[in-house]
Amino acid sequence: MIFDIGHLILMTALVLAAFGIIAGYFGGQRRNTRLITSSFNAVYAVAVLVAISAGILWYGLFTDAFQLSYVWNHSERALPTFYKFSALWGGQAGSLLFWCLLLSGFSAVVAFANRHKHQVLMPYVNAVLLTTSLFFLILLVFATDPFKRVGFVPPDGQGLNPLLQNYWMIIHPVMLYLGYVGMAVPFAFAVGALLSKRLGNEWVRTVRRWTLIPWLFLSLGIIMGSQWAYMELGWGGYWAWDPVENASFLPWL
Repeated sequence: MIFDIGHLILMTALVLAAFGIIAGYFGGQRRNTRLITSSFNAVYAVAVLVAISAGILWYGLFTDAFQLSYVWNHSERALPTFYKFSALWGGQAGSLLFWCLLLSGFSAVVAFANRHKHQVLMPYVNAVLLTTSLFFLILLVFATDPFKRVGFVPPDGQGLNPLLQNYWMIIHPVMLYLGYVGMAVPFAFAVGALLSKRLGNEWVRTVRRWTLIPWLFLSLGIIMGSQWAYMELGWGGYWAWDPVENASFLPWL
């Protein structure tokens, strides 16, 4: 029952994200205070709902709820607790949910930090960030449901990929995700400046801090990934131009 609620929460977050996009855009266009406030509230609500949904999936991993396809495919009873924790981003559906969690969290922090600043710009920033979240929510609800059931209750799971059972798995992907997700913030401000026709330097000064933070996370992720790549025989080292690692190296440049 609780896992059905997790899926329902994602659907609710999807609807609220769509509403927040409309409220933010038209609130900015019409200078409508109620719509602008609604866009801020939508950002906060989506962050809370996605966090609850991720918490439910973590609960499924920790309690060996193998009736869930994701838990069955990426965990097992003998898997240590810290690997069950990192199993959330050990598969596609969980990775998308974790990405959406970080993105909605970043969005909420940005909205709260600028709730009394950039009055003309922020409605559009909220709309752009919610649009990005909406993309992931559509995938989670309609394409890769993390709460999909297998139709029976297996006695045990298939376990986490052995290559991912490494202590770097706990922190390295998190650093990369924080770096990737954080880059959505300067993008949102840039689009917001275009939509609001406020192309001065004020938004650039604000964005500088929000750009340095994810760049720092990407730097840490690249360093950790280079160490991890040399530990896994199948990857042949970081500087073998592993496309997974270079996907973070290019935006870092």
